[in-house]
Amino acid sequence: MALFITKSDSIGVLSSGLCLLHCLATPFLFVSQTHISQCFETKPIWWSSIDFIFIIVSAVAIYRTVKTTTRQWIKIALWINWFIVLVLIINEKMGWLHLSESFIYFPAGGLIFFHIYNSKYCQCKNGECCVNKVFE
Repeated sequence: MALFITKSDSIGVLSSGLCLLHCLATPFLFVSQTHISQCFETKPIWWSSIDFIFIIVSAVAIYRTVKTTTRQWIKIALWINWFIVLVLIINEKMGWLHLSESFIYFPAGGLIFFHIYNSKYCQCKNGECCVNKVFE
């Protein structure tokens, strides 16, 4: 658990990066669907459920990150991007709207960017964090 407290941005970047890689790899796997369909009737369950693992890990990373960030707008940006990814994944699973797979690249990339930005510029340096101040 100490790893999440001190390295939440690194875990967020890793989780978001793996999520983005997963999203990029999925179309290529469907191109090879003809071979896969001969072996399996549908895509493997673990491939479908990995989306929710990314969502859970990134939510924990964001939760830990917003506790130590010094900028309010970073908190908002991280949660908005996470929520968009969540809605897009749920939409894909439920089939409400037909959206291009590329829509998920932007918020996933946003999560990566904001975690990297936060790790470089917005960390509290001591026990007294300035997260309760209005805007700097």
